[in-house]
Amino acid sequence: MMGIMASEETRTTNPTTVRSPVRAADESPVPTRAWTARLIVLGIVLAALNLRPAITSLGALLQEVRDGLGMSGSMAGLLTSVPPLCFALFGVTAPRLARRFGAGAVVCAGMVAITAGLLIRPYAGSTPAFLAATALALMGIAVSNVLMPVIVKRWFPDRVGSMTGLYSMALALGTSAAAAVTVPMTDALGGNWQTGLAVWAALAAAAVLPWLPFVRDRRVPGAEERAAGGGDAPARGGAAGDDEALARGDAATREDAPARQGAPAHGGASGRAGAAARKDARRRAETPALRITRSRTAWALAVFFGLQATAAYITMGWMAQIFRDAGVPASTAGLLLAVTMVMGVPLAFVIPRVATRLPHQGPIALVLGVCGLAGYAGLYFAPAAGAWAWAVLLGISNCAFPLALTMVGMRARTGAGVAQLSAFAQSTGYLISIPGPLLVGVLYQHSGGWGLPIALMTALMIPQMAVGVLAGRNRTVEDEAAR
Repeated sequence: MMGIMASEETRTTNPTTVRSPVRAADESPVPTRAWTARLIVLGIVLAALNLRPAITSLGALLQEVRDGLGMSGSMAGLLTSVPPLCFALFGVTAPRLARRFGAGAVVCAGMVAITAGLLIRPYAGSTPAFLAATALALMGIAVSNVLMPVIVKRWFPDRVGSMTGLYSMALALGTSAAAAVTVPMTDALGGNWQTGLAVWAALAAAAVLPWLPFVRDRRVPGAEERAAGGGDAPARGGAAGDDEALARGDAATREDAPARQGAPAHGGASGRAGAAARKDARRRAETPALRITRSRTAWALAVFFGLQATAAYITMGWMAQIFRDAGVPASTAGLLLAVTMVMGVPLAFVIPRVATRLPHQGPIALVLGVCGLAGYAGLYFAPAAGAWAWAVLLGISNCAFPLALTMVGMRARTGAGVAQLSAFAQSTGYLISIPGPLLVGVLYQHSGGWGLPIALMTALMIPQMAVGVLAGRNRTVEDEAAR
């Protein structure tokens, strides 16, 4: 797709430059490899920016939403568990959708779903309709969540750490921005909570645009480079051939038909190389799926993902209330939550880069866990006196999310393996995280204070550290599943 024309026009088995008459006659302009890569980067950043505002903007205006819709306290509590529930239910469908339609098309559709959900839900008029529109937006978030590591692995196989860091940094920026600016932006727009929620649909609509050129494209760069250039491609493309098999499926069989019938694909050696690459893609597409549940590393990563998600949703849903109950003003409590979220912006870029340079990522999981334990201890003993310090420590601890995403890309050798591991870890993990925010609310209501909820959060951090060490070991799910 990217730059393959030039390669196929000039590559022959002898030094003489020979142009393929078929290709010369079809000299339509196409994007260069660098331009396409930049578009993918822009798409990843904009998509990541939209993966949390649907949640954190609602949290900032939850009281106004409850008043406007007549929503009960129990229904409002259910809202805090809807995101992980939707992520678990819809995220598992992402790999199958990517095989059928292509990862780019699925992410584009996900951004459309987010746009529609955010635009519809403020004007739904009833609690059930509000929940349904929220679920629509969360469905788009769920499939995009799962496919982001797959897209990073496909297009940037030699820069998984840096690209995951960029994606995670954008995600953290979107999360913190929605938490910090939704209320003042609502005030600036007239104080209507419906407008304050609907305005985030504009950002989601912008994220649709970079993915439009990839809606009909199921190919990936690594396979095309092999078709055009032969032996150099594996060094650049890594596991991209497996990604092509994942994304193209039966298309490989159809595209191979001209080669089987004796028609030149593009002429000369490049045509034979293209036919060989397509046959290889077809062979890989017929490879059976991994038995991912047989991998201990996959289970460790799923539990790690679930426990860090539990901590993150408890933080997003309840931390501001903890500070307010300790005597911190409401406006300051909102800023403290924004500080916790914004800590992920720089660290989400640094942590994946460091993680990919280490043979074992367990020590990073331990450091993040220790920061979380220190933050919870501060909330218990002196929530108001050291509020800013506890916000920073908990923000560092919440950076277990980009670490989990990085380990998803590192614990599988192939693109197909990454897709399966990402879907399994995120879907299982989000199921694990569903009860956490609800249980914190129940303990808070029945105990009348934050002692028991903070004790629960502290207790959950211990197994998170343990499974983080197990998930960080240098092994792959393909090897474990084959045993």
